[in-house]
Amino acid sequence: MIMRKVLLMAMLAMALTAGAQEVICHRGYWDTDGSAQNSIRSLVKADSIGAWGSEFDVWMTADGVLVVNHDETFNDVVIETAKWKQLKNMRLENGEPLPTLDHMLECGKQLKTRLILEMKPHTSKEQELEAVRKIVKMVKQKGLEERIEYITFSYAGMKNLKEMAPAGTPVYYLNGELSPAQLAELEVAGIDYSIGVMREHPQWIDEAHELGMKVNVWTVNSDRDMDWCINYGVDFITTNAPERLQQKLAR
Repeated sequence: MIMRKVLLMAMLAMALTAGAQEVICHRGYWDTDGSAQNSIRSLVKADSIGAWGSEFDVWMTADGVLVVNHDETFNDVVIETAKWKQLKNMRLENGEPLPTLDHMLECGKQLKTRLILEMKPHTSKEQELEAVRKIVKMVKQKGLEERIEYITFSYAGMKNLKEMAPAGTPVYYLNGELSPAQLAELEVAGIDYSIGVMREHPQWIDEAHELGMKVNVWTVNSDRDMDWCINYGVDFITTNAPERLQQKLAR
């Protein structure tokens, strides 16, 4: 009888959260004609399909330029030890120049999609701290503080973003080893973990919600994983296939 009651409560919780999920495009909407990962076009395409958010990755060069790219290298050049002059003429797969954060935010000002900025962990924590300072300052200068959310694998970076961004700015930690209760003590917005981590710890979804925290799961590309996230009532789903996920959520 007790078990049945628990199951009914879980089903009710899932029903209450069903339909509340939002789609985040991973590295923008890049898997479409004319686009490329972390390109200006990928941000525009994410906005064009009405995606709630578009994620992109940020590094800082040795001379202090904030650059948008996922890997630590671009064309075999290590971004955090390079100078901008070594990178500025390089092109993405769709022919666009390698974008700076300045370019990405300027584009974002004209759009509606939420900007999910991943600050990449830097080898030098001093450089990473300066990157956080520059990111937060630039977001303020662009008037985008109300539309930005920060995510990072760096524990120190997460704490620095919490300290430097305006109070209430959503900051999420990506690494996957901390429970919702531990993250709540750090006063972050919620858990933002991989589908593999969340499948191992599905109870963290309810725990996070009970603590008033949001849940994002990444990178969710298969139908099986999309259905799992929808059924468990996570708040945000980050994917490389946003239109297919939108179709599922619309059913």
